[in-house]
Amino acid sequence: MNITGMSEQWVVAWIKQKGDSKCIPWKNLKDLILTHPDTKKKVDVFALSIYGLVVFPKALRHVDEAVTDLFDRIDKRSLLES
Repeated sequence: MNITGMSEQWVVAWIKQKGDSKCIPWKNLKDLILTHPDTKKKVDVFALSIYGLVVFPKALRHVDEAVTDLFDRIDKRSLLES
């Protein structure tokens, strides 16, 4: 969850098992969007949330951990190309 800029402990505390997937509840991501001090991170987490909820809706009101991994890879790739 490098995209959120939060510590590993924060991520571990909020990941929940939903069926066969690990997910983060939308409510926790929404709270992060509203309170995060870094505007770029707010936008990144918002985009991640919308993408996760709309494109990969495995669990209602939860964002699959696989979506966060995908966003992290895209972010790292764009940094390497810069």
